Amino acid sequence: MEKAKRYLIFLIGLFINSMGVSLITKASLGTSPISSIPYVLSLNFPMTLGEFTVLFSVLLIAAQLLILRKNFRLEHWLQLPISAAFGFFIDLTMVMFSAVSPQSYGENMVYLLIGCVILGFGVYTEVLADVAMLPGESFVRAVSSTWKTDFGTTKVAFDVSMTVIAGVLALVFSRRLEGVREGTIIAALLVGFLARMFGKKLEFLKTILLA
Repeated sequence: MEKAKRYLIFLIGLFINSMGVSLITKASLGTSPISSIPYVLSLNFPMTLGEFTVLFSVLLIAAQLLILRKNFRLEHWLQLPISAAFGFFIDLTMVMFSAVSPQSYGENMVYLLIGCVILGFGVYTEVLADVAMLPGESFVRAVSSTWKTDFGTTKVAFDVSMTVIAGVLALVFSRRLEGVREGTIIAALLVGFLARMFGKKLEFLKTILLA
């Protein structure tokens, strides 16, 4: 029963996560680092952000398979349905937020910050469930556990790498930094901080929800 409850909480967190990603994207100031490559590709090819997110997730899972080899366990394959659900949720919430169309830089920034808060809460919810990880975090864990690096430092390096690659792709395909802007950096700095803050302020929820 507790396991089922944890997976339900994780699924809710996944949906909240997708809402945050979509709202940040709708703010038109870039998107979160992990979504930056799929977003840039979606701006230049006839596939949605959610569809490219699934494809990128599969690539990260394949990379984990190469890194972990015999340590790639059955539970790691759970990332496949999780990625499919996350991609679906992103496309769904992009439609839900279709009316969001900020008309000024101030409005852009407000939607960006609201999206960061939502995404931070979604990350916190997933951590609270403690049953699975999205491929991005799982890839970072695979790298840090295999080469004995600090998880936090590796996560920062991973986010920076995703942003740089997305920027290069944007320049190659559209000759400008479309999809990678100051919002990407703001999201990178804020979301982790907000997730940790929620973890401290809402610690009592663990007892209530997982009792």
